[in-house]
Amino acid sequence: MSAEKRALLEGNHATAEGAIAGGCRFFFGYPITPQSQIPQYMSWRLEELGGVYLQAESEVAAINMVYGAAAAGARVMTTSSSPGISLMAEGISYLIGCELPCVIVNMVRGGPGLGNIAPSQGDYWLATRGGGHGDGRPLVFAPYSVQELYDMTGGAFEIAERYRNPVMILGDAVLATMVESCRVRPVPEAPNAYDHSWTLGSGLAGRERRIINSLYSDIADLEALNLRLEARYAEATERETRWEEYGADDPDILVCAYGISARVCETAVDRALEQGIRVRMLRPISLYPFPSAPIAAWAEKVKHCLVVELSMGQFIEDVRLAVEGRCPVSLQNRLGGVLLTPEDVLERLTTIKV
Repeated sequence: MSAEKRALLEGNHATAEGAIAGGCRFFFGYPITPQSQIPQYMSWRLEELGGVYLQAESEVAAINMVYGAAAAGARVMTTSSSPGISLMAEGISYLIGCELPCVIVNMVRGGPGLGNIAPSQGDYWLATRGGGHGDGRPLVFAPYSVQELYDMTGGAFEIAERYRNPVMILGDAVLATMVESCRVRPVPEAPNAYDHSWTLGSGLAGRERRIINSLYSDIADLEALNLRLEARYAEATERETRWEEYGADDPDILVCAYGISARVCETAVDRALEQGIRVRMLRPISLYPFPSAPIAAWAEKVKHCLVVELSMGQFIEDVRLAVEGRCPVSLQNRLGGVLLTPEDVLERLTTIKV
C-alpha cells in the first residue's frame, strides 16, 4: 500500500475518491449537473477496484438500489443535485425507517424547480428538515473545500454505520467544480469492521430469519422505532456536532456561514480585522446535528450576529433558534446562483452599529 500523496483534484472527483477511501464499493446514480462527473468517475474507478457501478434509469431507481445494497451490508453511495434529491425523498425516508446506513451527496443547484446549474444553498431545509416524510432525518455535513469533500465523504460511511442512518454531504456547484490540492490516502481494502449481524447479506445457512422493513402495523412498534431514532440523534449530537471558528477573540460581531459562503466570509473577516472591526466567524460543519451551543455562547458576548447564506433565510432559522434573542440577528444573502463577494460582506459589516 503506497503512502499518502497530494493530488490536484476537482471537487466532484475528490468526492468520489473520498468515498473509495472510505470503503465504498457500490454506487448507483443518475447524471444531473453539477455532479455528473461523480458517476462518470465512479463508472471506471469502481471497475478497477472490483466494485459495482450502475447508472440507474432515474433517481427513484438509484435510491432504491442503494436501499437494497445497504440492506445487504454494503458500503454504498448515491449522488445527485437538488431536483434529483427531491425525487429520492421517499427512498431516503424508507432508508431511515429501515435503519440502513448509506451516503448521499447533494451538489446543490439553484431552485425551486429545475432552477439553474449555478451555486446555491437553497436545499438547507430539504437536507436538515427530514429529507423525506416522517420524523427521521439524515445526518448532514457541509464541506467548504475540496479537501473537506474528500475527507467528509470518506468519513461519512463510518458515521452512517455507527448510527445506522443515512448521511448527507451538502455541497454546491462551486465546490463540485473547483480544483484544489488535496491529500489523498491509500485505497484500503473494503472494510468489514462494524456489526453486520442485522444485515441480509451474509451467513444465510442455519441462522435466524432477518427482516428489514419500514412498515410497522403495530403502533407501539412504530413509536419504539421513532424513539430509537431520536436516541441515536441525541447521541450524534453529543459525538458528531462539528464547527470551526475564525477571527477576533473579543468580537463585537459574530458571522455565521457554512459551505462556500464561509469561504467568502473568511476573506471578509480578515479585511474587517485590518480595519479594526472585531469580527469572529463560526462555521457549522455539521448542519444536523447543529452547533447551537457555541452560537448561543457567543450570542451572550457579541452585539450583533450576521448570517450569510445563498438561500432565502433558511439557515438563519437555526441560528435564530440558537441565539434565542440574546442579540440582534440579521441576514445577508444572494439568490439565483449569484455568489456573494468578500467586498459585499465587508461593506455590510462596516454598516452594523455596535
